[in-house]
Formats: sequence, structure tokens, C-alpha cells
Amino acid sequence: MKLSANFSLNEMTRSQTATRRGLDNSPTDVHQDNLQLLCEKILQPCRDHFGPITVTSGYRSDALNEAIGGSTTSQHSKGQAADFSASGASIQELGNWIRDNLEFDQLIFEFLDSPSGGWIHCSYFEPGRNEVLAADKVDGKTVYTRI
Repeated sequence: MKLSANFSLNEMTRSQTATRRGLDNSPTDVHQDNLQLLCEKILQPCRDHFGPITVTSGYRSDALNEAIGGSTTSQHSKGQAADFSASGASIQELGNWIRDNLEFDQLIFEFLDSPSGGWIHCSYFEPGRNEVLAADKVDGKTVYTRI
């Protein structure tokens, strides 16, 4: 099922952890509707501007979210958030473009100083908070700061 011109439901629900552990990661109809809005309002505009987008985490069922140690209030479990990067932009450039050009709920520049270079976490929900944060590890704990 297509959620937007370049994003599918399969892409937004794929999880190696769910497959490995035999967890059902099927979204409800409400979650699918949220995923479609996320793709239309956030991911597709990024794809149109920067080229291919790699989604590393989209929808997470409650069981999957628990298995990976995700927050119990994670918007991933509502189909409202994705973690991603763009092949045609740095994480900083991608996040700045989203901040300056799109309506969103929460935008997090995640672990930019990590060896992997980090990723963008972005959620879409109406009405959006337009909250921009940075996530970093401090003494082994994730710390969020407003930017």
C-alpha cells in the first residue's frame, strides 16, 4: 500500500527486531492514517527536495516499542514519527530544512556527534508544537535540549 508517491506501508513498518522476535508490527487503521499524514507532510517533501530518504524507524507496535526499550509515550507507536536520513544532505542540513520549511510536531537532531553521524526524528500531529530539540548522550543517558 502506498502512503505517498515514494513511501509504502511496508517501508514504514519494516523492523528487523520484529522479524527476529516474531512480533506483529501491523498498524491499526488509525495508525495507518497517521503514517499517511507523516509521509505526505514530512517524508515526501524531504524526498522531493533532497532525493532518497532512508527510514530507519517508522511505526512501532507497543510490543516492538517495548522490545527495543522505546519510551512508553513514543509517537512511533501512534504512527506519527519516523527516524530518517537523506542521501543528498547532512543531518544538520536536513533538519534545518524541515525546521524552516515544514509544519511538524517535534523535530529532534539525534546524536549528531555519534560515529554514525546521527539521524533526524520528526513527528507530525495536528496541531503541531513545532518543537525543535537535540538529543545527546551524557553519562550514558539521553539528554534533550531545546534548540
